[in-house]
Amino acid sequence: MTRPMIHVTNLRKAYGNFLAVDDISFTVQAGEIFGLLGPNGAGKTTTLECLEGLRQPDSGLLSVAGIDPGKEAYKLRRVIGVQLQAAGMPEAMTPNEAMAFFCAYHNVAPRYDLLERFGLLAKRKSQFHELSTGQQRRLSLALAIAHEPQVLFLDEPTAGLDVASRAELHTVMRELRNGGTTIMLATHDMAEAELLSDRVAILLNGRIAATGNPMEITATGAGLTKVSVQTKASRLLHGQPVFPAVTQSLFKENYAIYFSHDIGQTVPAVITFVQEQADELIDLRVERPSLEERFLELTSRNAPGE
Repeated sequence: MTRPMIHVTNLRKAYGNFLAVDDISFTVQAGEIFGLLGPNGAGKTTTLECLEGLRQPDSGLLSVAGIDPGKEAYKLRRVIGVQLQAAGMPEAMTPNEAMAFFCAYHNVAPRYDLLERFGLLAKRKSQFHELSTGQQRRLSLALAIAHEPQVLFLDEPTAGLDVASRAELHTVMRELRNGGTTIMLATHDMAEAELLSDRVAILLNGRIAATGNPMEITATGAGLTKVSVQTKASRLLHGQPVFPAVTQSLFKENYAIYFSHDIGQTVPAVITFVQEQADELIDLRVERPSLEERFLELTSRNAPGE
């Protein structure tokens, strides 16, 4: 990664009295997967649409591969691929026809191999409205990458996909990134973002609450370590005992989960309790909180009225 591919400086976009994006700035390097995370209404889709040239920002400077999205739409279409949240194609259009049409627009040979890769070959002559939601999204992704764009925008790309299709999409994303494609991924799936993203930005109420690689984001939280414990008799779940250095605890799927600021105090106390209760350890894990847990921490801290 040697140069920024996307520049966003002081982007602002309002719809009437609702400020969707409030003065945000970030850069995305060439050849990286950049995750844009946030709850509904945080400003993710608006940000993407401004970068894709679909909306005009109220203020701010935007650049995608050196192109101003608001002023050079024709040039922009040649270098970006877009998968929107909802696919919009004529209901009677078939995947074969859609691939031929989109590739003709980009002046490249039809990539029917992508239909096969995404499990659409048997449906290549079916009309769009006859495809399942997952098949429609897979077709949308195949069309988005058929012309080998420099920059790929994905808005909730795995919504409605089965496990096998999600795994295939993740493989494709890694291959594209390794080949130099810059990918901007807007998603609600924190595990997916943590798995795939080189860096992420978390949007809350139209502002960036945190940015960095997933490890940096989790490390800048409350500084807590997660201790997950499962025992044979589940004594930790009965009465919910309190242990030293634990600031928060929860109980999920037969696990007692403790967030500790000093595992040197917490773990021995938990083990001693289990032994005193004549219980037996089945599983004990000590790990950094996940990106999802850090995200929940940020959202609770920035909730309206707080």
